[in-house]
Amino acid sequence: MLTAAHCDLFNLPFFQFAQLKKHQPETIPQIKADYQAAWRDWQNTIRQVAQQLGAPFAPPHIERWCNGWQVRAHFFAYFKYADHQNDAAIFSILLNRRRLTVSLDWHCYKADRSSIKLADYNQWPAALSNGAFGSFDIWHGNESEYADYPTVAQQAANGFTLLSAEDFFCIGKHIERDNLGQTDSINWISRQIRTLQPLYEACFTG
Repeated sequence: MLTAAHCDLFNLPFFQFAQLKKHQPETIPQIKADYQAAWRDWQNTIRQVAQQLGAPFAPPHIERWCNGWQVRAHFFAYFKYADHQNDAAIFSILLNRRRLTVSLDWHCYKADRSSIKLADYNQWPAALSNGAFGSFDIWHGNESEYADYPTVAQQAANGFTLLSAEDFFCIGKHIERDNLGQTDSINWISRQIRTLQPLYEACFTG
């Protein structure tokens, strides 16, 4: 189970190994051990979510705890449908020092290989009019992962207007650090993804 301690893992002054070697070399072995242990918990959580979701989902992508030259500032994983593995629309799962987030997101790094374009992804806000997602948070894709976001109900008063041709919205829910240990994170993640499925599918209806 994910807890506040998993969020606290990311409270580091430096993430690059070069900086750690320069300023705090004695901390590196413990940081590596802590990251590896926490990432195994993360990997196990995402794999159990995958078991709950089943078809039509493809196996999840789970980002590693480091990329060779730095440890991560968050843990990240995503799901897609098996039929849309080359597309940039994703169900994103993110754990950082503040919270756990599940959202519908546009994976910019995969956009050049995606068979759907950003305009296709941007079809889903039209499906918000029935009010079923009023309690979900919504935010622009370039906003900080640590920011406070309005709910869909709050944003609706201002409209769902994109700011540029490259802009897009994300929609999701969060569990704050202090509440993480009181929540069954596996069931919670699965539930949010299933709720967001109609919006994900709306990206492919054009």
